[in-house]
Amino acid sequence: MKGISRIIIRLFPFFVNIYYMNYAIIAAGDGSRLAKEGVESPKPLVEINGEKMIDRLIRIFSENNADTVYIIVNEYMKDVALHIRSTHYPVRVELVIETTPSSMHSFYELSKIIPDDKFCLTTVDTIFKESEFKEYISAFLSKNEALFAVTDYIEDESPLYVATDLRMKITGFLDNPRSDVKYISGGIYCLLPESKSVLEKAINSGQHRMRNYQRSLIENGVEIKAYPFSKIIDVDHTADIKAAEEFLQNK
Repeated sequence: MKGISRIIIRLFPFFVNIYYMNYAIIAAGDGSRLAKEGVESPKPLVEINGEKMIDRLIRIFSENNADTVYIIVNEYMKDVALHIRSTHYPVRVELVIETTPSSMHSFYELSKIIPDDKFCLTTVDTIFKESEFKEYISAFLSKNEALFAVTDYIEDESPLYVATDLRMKITGFLDNPRSDVKYISGGIYCLLPESKSVLEKAINSGQHRMRNYQRSLIENGVEIKAYPFSKIIDVDHTADIKAAEEFLQNK
């Protein structure tokens, strides 16, 4: 059925944004904090309620209009690359193996092969409720603007605070809290094609952090709306694994 749908979309390209989009996963970090706490598996293969984090994301994306999922892992993650290549996923997966100095550079490597259309980018350790994600993607597909996931659940070690106006337009990305700012970044970014040219400018100017790239989007006039999630958990420590499992089990 999906193959037939692809043929229809190729014949009638105005259906693309309604039915299919691309996803990208940054999974190139070394998971050093988890390793120091005794976790032997590379971070993408860490299980949450019996499901590897990388597999969970791919499954969720396949259930939310995915055409292709683009993934980057570093050259030392041989187990991760082998797992991805040997697993039969319900959606096409393109794997990039590249060691990069930062998540922003990982995104840049992925951006070279992501088609010029709407896409959604996440980090591999982002844990969220599937029902909220489905509503988020639906909202993004119905609009012609970038849409970033935010949450007022703040447990991250160095959160990126997100300032918004009354229309939920993002007006700034802040390193430090402010009394009038209630949200932090959730690490999930729905982007339009022009975001890639801004990324290239940021790379060429010597930027190294995703948060600086996000600031560059605003500086370059890209309008971004914030989309609130009830909670998003980043799995950086063993305690986060338990917290994520309990969060997902709590209906």
